[in-house]
Amino acid sequence: MADTPYAPRHIRALPSWLLGRAAARGHRLVAEALAGEGMRMMHHAVLSAVEELGPVSQAELGRTLHIDPKDMVAIVNELQRDGLVTRSPDPRDRRKNAIEISTDGRRRLRRTRQLGDEANAQLTEDLTPAEREQLVALLTRIALPGE
Repeated sequence: MADTPYAPRHIRALPSWLLGRAAARGHRLVAEALAGEGMRMMHHAVLSAVEELGPVSQAELGRTLHIDPKDMVAIVNELQRDGLVTRSPDPRDRRKNAIEISTDGRRRLRRTRQLGDEANAQLTEDLTPAEREQLVALLTRIALPGE
């Protein structure tokens, strides 16, 4: 990795350092890919969650994704401005809005998922398919214990 800062040999052998470097590279690759579609990673995550959970209240969306309410308002406003989500009164509680993905949002999400997949393939291109599966399994055990 040409962008990798110098680190002593002992540090370079630590799983925490290696995971951090891999995460930074993966983040950069995915962010660059999504930028080609005019989307930021957080917007992509919210749009994905709306598709999976929707219709969903903005507050529930923020709690689920651990996003500050003020930031969530801005993200949903931007997604709505771009025609990717809609807001309508929540039938369970008219004081709240339900957020749903729009047809354009589904189209954009299909494209950005493809771009994200391509970026992740680039991240792991030096691994065999079996090694990729193993990597995901190991990272899942580390990052999401008990799943």
